[in-house]
Amino acid sequence: MRLRQPIVAVLGHVDHGKTSLLDKMRGTLVAAREAGGITQHIGASLFPVDAVIRTCQALLGEVKVSRLEVPGLLFIDTPGHAVFSNLRRRGGSMADLAILVIDVVKGVQEQTRESIQLLKARKTPFVVAANKIDLIPGWRPQGLVPFHKSFQAQSKAVQEDLMNRIYTLIGDLSFYGFRADLYSNIRDFTRTLAIVPVSAKTGEGVPDLLLVILGLAQAFMKERLEFHEGPAEGAVLEVLEEEGIGTTINAIISDGVLKVGDTIALAGFDGPFTTRVRALLMPKPLDEMRDPRDRFRRVERVEAAVGVKVVAEGLDKAVAGSPLYVVPSKEKEQEILEAIRREMSEIILSTDKVGVVLKADTLGSLEAAIHYLRERGIPVRRADIGDVSKRDVTEAEVVRMKDEYKGVILAFNVKVDHQLEIDANNRGVRIFKGPVLFRVVEEYFNWVEEETRARKLRAFENLVKPGKIKILEGYVFRRSEPAIFGVEVLSGVIRPKYPMMNQKGKVVGTIAQIQDRGQSIHEAKKGMKVAVSMREPVVGRHIREGETLYVAIPENDARLLLKEYQDMLDEDSRKTLQEIVEIRRALNPLWAR
Repeated sequence: MRLRQPIVAVLGHVDHGKTSLLDKMRGTLVAAREAGGITQHIGASLFPVDAVIRTCQALLGEVKVSRLEVPGLLFIDTPGHAVFSNLRRRGGSMADLAILVIDVVKGVQEQTRESIQLLKARKTPFVVAANKIDLIPGWRPQGLVPFHKSFQAQSKAVQEDLMNRIYTLIGDLSFYGFRADLYSNIRDFTRTLAIVPVSAKTGEGVPDLLLVILGLAQAFMKERLEFHEGPAEGAVLEVLEEEGIGTTINAIISDGVLKVGDTIALAGFDGPFTTRVRALLMPKPLDEMRDPRDRFRRVERVEAAVGVKVVAEGLDKAVAGSPLYVVPSKEKEQEILEAIRREMSEIILSTDKVGVVLKADTLGSLEAAIHYLRERGIPVRRADIGDVSKRDVTEAEVVRMKDEYKGVILAFNVKVDHQLEIDANNRGVRIFKGPVLFRVVEEYFNWVEEETRARKLRAFENLVKPGKIKILEGYVFRRSEPAIFGVEVLSGVIRPKYPMMNQKGKVVGTIAQIQDRGQSIHEAKKGMKVAVSMREPVVGRHIREGETLYVAIPENDARLLLKEYQDMLDEDSRKTLQEIVEIRRALNPLWAR
């Protein structure tokens, strides 16, 4: 069985060292180029297995490794996790493996969490590169050596510091459902996530990382990596305008063979389409790329796994993240176009009647966003690629009439016309936009939380609250029309216009005014002694000195306080509410049920 190179994606938070790690591996492998060196592809770097073995030689001499059948490793080195989400194929990710780069000093951060969500959604096996071990205080760099040699050269305090950080990382990863451990402690790689400490700056641990990736591919992915001579399959990484050439696509070919003259089928903004390959361009190997006059060389065919620039007519309508299939015959064309249409319809959809409107720049990003939102319980009314349009605003406005929290637009890495955004705001439609999916969704959730809290607070403020007062003896200033007397607030709150009842549930009157030291106030709380006026009662007939009165809460307000707003009342107010309910239910057992 002939195997192709495994496609390895590199993900992680910004500045955690993704590009530096690839640069270190590239530089190291170029130094070992007697074996054929390293070939630069479009958005990818192919590391031949011979060069990898030379780099790992220090380890390979000590570790028993069976004959390596994998011809090399194809690293996707275009920055950002969005690339990973763009590279999809039926049944999961086009990436066979991934390296999740985490700064061992800073730990799991925002885009790390998003990367983990993508990896889980795609069910992609991955290895954690715990980068920047050289930044641990007191670390003594050892150069490009296996991790255990570098670790042994450190002081005991530095060793303990690193292991504590690794244990913290293990704990963080367990939160996401992963059982993780230092790679050297793992016996069963199918059950435990490997953590490889590395330094992209010094090269420490880089041989270990390469070997673990090679070992995983060799041991567990042979069936997936089987090379087929048939028509190519792949995905569009980027759609780019090239000077002197026109619109081109950068594609990753994951299976089969792509040749000049082949007819390829792609997803477009207006649906799937076909076009004929006019040219295939490959960057020169790294050692030749110093000459900027001729960056590319033409090739007649490429075999998986490879990154390649495709030149063809009509690529300006191609969508990044689109599947790419070679059409082997005219008879197969409709079948393949229909397969792409079905694949797109799984993503570009109108489903939930009441849900958010979602826009993204690529098919892969859109799919990742839908999965992420659904996982968080957010329904999606419409999901589509491209910039925000008037139709999107109209769709969101329709939803807003039914649910103002769902009548929004989430725009991930797409343009929003300024005038359109003003129009949306005038219609009450919020647009949440940004280049990072995780951040856009969190901003939306924070807004929903704040709005819900503010609305709940407004509704709570409009309710009549529980309160209990005692009429003070010797402080009756006027007995009737209106009665004016001193009270102590025993619990809760009283306000003007609050009806008051006695302990038998009879309403005795409504508070007209509250005064404290001769000044009118809008409320009195527990512990305050104030004067109140009431027009209805006569002191000595309807109410008496020393008597306890309660706020006569309207039944509907009491029901809401019991069912939805108890958490917003203090302990004393809750007790007073229960006393009021008991008094009322003694007269009517179904009151406020």
